[in-house]
Amino acid sequence: MPKATFYNLPDEKKMTLIGALKTEFSRVPLFEASISNIVKEAGIPRGSFYQYFEDKEDAFFFLLNNLAEQEKNHFLSLLQTHDGDLFKTVIEFFERLLDEKEHFHFIKNALLHMTQQVERCFSQIITDNNQHSESFKKTVSLIDKTHLNISCEKDLLHVLNIITSIMFRNLAEAYAHSVSRQESLNHFKTELRLIQKGLVR
Repeated sequence: MPKATFYNLPDEKKMTLIGALKTEFSRVPLFEASISNIVKEAGIPRGSFYQYFEDKEDAFFFLLNNLAEQEKNHFLSLLQTHDGDLFKTVIEFFERLLDEKEHFHFIKNALLHMTQQVERCFSQIITDNNQHSESFKKTVSLIDKTHLNISCEKDLLHVLNIITSIMFRNLAEAYAHSVSRQESLNHFKTELRLIQKGLVR
């Protein structure tokens, strides 16, 4: 997490620094990113960077967590739009991620160099893997469970984890192999359909 000095920055300086972080982490993945490039872009001394963040990993995950929180709000909004229909929601949300422009290179670099911590950040968009958290309870409250063959919230947590894994694997494949939007969407829909139907006769 950023240090208190970062949050105490004037808004203009804070946005300039965030812009510099986005530029560098969109240019290259985390392990190749350069603090020198960040401070040059932000127009600050190198020492100032360490007054705001512990290291470049701290800065990267600040950005990624912020993005995940924004996308979580979009996901919840789509759930409401679709009257709690989980499958319609995840399909439209997946399309949204396929069409992402503003954060495309940042997301691509994160997905194609996935670590457990990166995966955890992305998974929090749909579920934070804790059925007792307020975030999970809010998501569950918006899902129409009347047409889902689940017996408890723990089952729903597993379903959300499966869907999340499928979604981000398909997204990573689309980014890595330049799969067409339609082809990627078709793959995702096919896998969702298998979940809906079940695999045992």
